[in-house]
Amino acid sequence: MIGNQDPNQEEEPELKVTDRRKFNPDGSVREGVTIEKEPERPEPDPVSSTVITEPEPIGSSASTATAPAEEIEGEGLDDENPASFVNFLSTLVTNAAAALGAIPHPVTGQKSVDLDGGRYWVDVLLMLRDKTKNNLTDQERRLFDTVLHDLQLQFVSISRAAEEKLKAQAAKKFSSKDILGG
Repeated sequence: MIGNQDPNQEEEPELKVTDRRKFNPDGSVREGVTIEKEPERPEPDPVSSTVITEPEPIGSSASTATAPAEEIEGEGLDDENPASFVNFLSTLVTNAAAALGAIPHPVTGQKSVDLDGGRYWVDVLLMLRDKTKNNLTDQERRLFDTVLHDLQLQFVSISRAAEEKLKAQAAKKFSSKDILGG
């Protein structure tokens, strides 16, 4: 207990509520509120906004893309619609890239490698490729094939690196005496 307070008497906190809404319930502007107009933003270039950046493979500075992004971009990719195939594919590729440590995880912001998660997302993309066969535009198909190929290469590269690391750790733990009995 702090000070000489009566334990039976509860002190109520004092709160002040300020209404900062700019509009009345009927939609009219409240008194004393000025609405500033936002500066007009230029419309994004539809060609440049379709770029999906593929993660670079671990240990390499060059991209492994099988087709340059310029060949994939262009007419036929509906990226304006939030429910477009390109945006859906982008979501899946982001999850796969985050699992493979190519980009920071969207929630945690940290890079980490989750081979099981990476395998899962690559398998999901493989299944989706099979299910959408003959139902995609040429541009969508090329984009899909390119990012899937890059993710598969990255998965194999990371898997091999992890395997080599485990072998090196095992070699440090055991000596020739342990193996040959000495």
